[in-house]
Amino acid sequence: MTEQQPGVAAAVEGELRLLDPLVRCSADLLVQVLHPEFHEIDTAGRCWDRDATIASLTAGEAPRPGQLTASRMRGVQLADELVHLTFDSEVKGLRAHRSSLWRLTERGWLLYFHQATPFIAVPSVG
Repeated sequence: MTEQQPGVAAAVEGELRLLDPLVRCSADLLVQVLHPEFHEIDTAGRCWDRDATIASLTAGEAPRPGQLTASRMRGVQLADELVHLTFDSEVKGLRAHRSSLWRLTERGWLLYFHQATPFIAVPSVG
């Protein structure tokens, strides 16, 4: 088994932190993880920037999906300051393939871009 590169390990740690409902509802914690130029394409195809994401997640009336779970997380360091992660998530039976780009900044590794594509698990044949 090969040892994970430090950038990949940091990105995985950050991604798992973002799955924590306590982080997802705290603007103070979200700004520690999201890059100032963060952009996301959500499961409905909508585009979000950092401010809109934080406002949506922390709004008092925002739905609280509960604990998100991640599986099949893999990462590759594309450059000294760039890591690409892919994984699947599930919350309340809804699944999505996810892709994230993490950038190394003066403040550490921050989530720069994220995209989620919903999917339905298909039973394997045979």
